[in-house]
Amino acid sequence: MRAALGMVGLLIVLAIGYLIYSAQMGGETNGRTLVQQPDLVAIKGHLLSLGQSERLYLAANGSYAILEQLQQPDITGNRGGYVFTAEVDGAVHFRITAGPADSSRADLPTLSIDETMQISP
Repeated sequence: MRAALGMVGLLIVLAIGYLIYSAQMGGETNGRTLVQQPDLVAIKGHLLSLGQSERLYLAANGSYAILEQLQQPDITGNRGGYVFTAEVDGAVHFRITAGPADSSRADLPTLSIDETMQISP
């Protein structure tokens, strides 16, 4: 009898552990699927690269650049479901925005970086 109760208790603990695990790893991470997470990390890395390129361009030319002047491949096209745009104010300010290429994709956040090199949602 004790062995049967022990086995039932073990099965209950395993079931609870499985439910907790599947709830945490069930394909969603902050509203984004696990497939989208690497894409989002790549977009943030690309924004940081563009921000660094803006800083280098400012040091060499005395003003910030539009995207076409940065001479980086794939910055004007669709990259990972995102389109990049830039706002430049001479040597004072820049903001590069990565927005979803498809406006119906509300699950993809719009990200941007400015001269402070901080990525903001």
